[in-house]
Amino acid sequence: MTASLNRIRAFLADREPPTPCLVVDTDLVAERAAAVSAAFPDAVIRYAVKANPVPEVLDAVLSAGAGFDVASTGEIALCLSRGAKAAELAYGNTIKKPADIAFASARGVREFTTDSAGDLANIAEYAPGSLVSVRLLPDGPDSVTPFGHKFGCEPPVAADLLRQAADSGLRPGIAFHVGSQQPDPAAWEIGIATAAKVAADAGVALARLNIGGGFATEHREPVPSLTGYAAVIHAALDRNWPGPRPELLLEPGRVIVGDAGLIRTEVVLVTTRAAADERRWVYLDVGRYNGMAECENEAVAYRLEPVGVKGPEGPVVLAGPTCDGDDVLYQRTPCALPVSLKAGDLLDIPGTGAYTASYSSIAFNGIEPLRTYCVGRFADAG
Repeated sequence: MTASLNRIRAFLADREPPTPCLVVDTDLVAERAAAVSAAFPDAVIRYAVKANPVPEVLDAVLSAGAGFDVASTGEIALCLSRGAKAAELAYGNTIKKPADIAFASARGVREFTTDSAGDLANIAEYAPGSLVSVRLLPDGPDSVTPFGHKFGCEPPVAADLLRQAADSGLRPGIAFHVGSQQPDPAAWEIGIATAAKVAADAGVALARLNIGGGFATEHREPVPSLTGYAAVIHAALDRNWPGPRPELLLEPGRVIVGDAGLIRTEVVLVTTRAAADERRWVYLDVGRYNGMAECENEAVAYRLEPVGVKGPEGPVVLAGPTCDGDDVLYQRTPCALPVSLKAGDLLDIPGTGAYTASYSSIAFNGIEPLRTYCVGRFADAG
């Protein structure tokens, strides 16, 4: 990863782009996609486009032989425009209109995820014969950014949907997702065991077992390695599916692109708010609405690296540039920056390739979305 950061910082030093900006190393994206395939050689890999949809990232993923987990007709069109085949796309969003399903089917997409009878009926009507994975409601340790109860259904409902899928001429499968930035591999053990039981209860042959994504990347706390996750998952598969089992599918996003990105931001203001509080308030030109959405509830604690500013450090509260009171990044999370830090200085925030630019608002307070630049051999591929 040092080589990747060096490439990114060389670009920043040479180009001096306006801040805030995200720079993504496409070489590292390709390497990480290949690493996922190597850790799961028996699996179909579908990169979660929502993590970072810039064309150069998609080109790098394709170069590693992976396909795409898409969540909308817009993502389908984008992936096809980059040369992906329809057979390499899995429509993973369980919330979609009949017109969305028809759009996907007309372009050759034949894999969907569902968690409701209404959506399943629409798939049977508008994409007949497709592979459809029924998404389970997860029951296990919370991830850093969990999905709550928005997606998935409980096992008895899932078993009924699997039977309905088979009766409708669809090819049934099971899906689950343990939440984004999941540091506990045991979450997949629970999901795999539950999926095996639901399949047995449903009494139908499964074509697919979709175990989602969620593999964590390291920020301030250590997380398991990709091979560590893989060892736990393969052991759970061997225990719960000792005989023939459905084809495995993964939908990684963060683990492929997260470490490949770095945000550079400028300090807008440094001030104090209370005489009794030693912490300075440091306001940046990037905040929750233009790139740092995962700082909501201080869920993801990114590293902060001053650029060219050294010396003794002191505690700070970090906030964004908008006139919204919720645009505070870290008030409870301990943060320290040089005492000499002042307006106009720069900070680098590594590990920000995923769920940053793609989460940016269009123009809240008139602030444009986070600009993205790419380096590496795929930077000029499109």
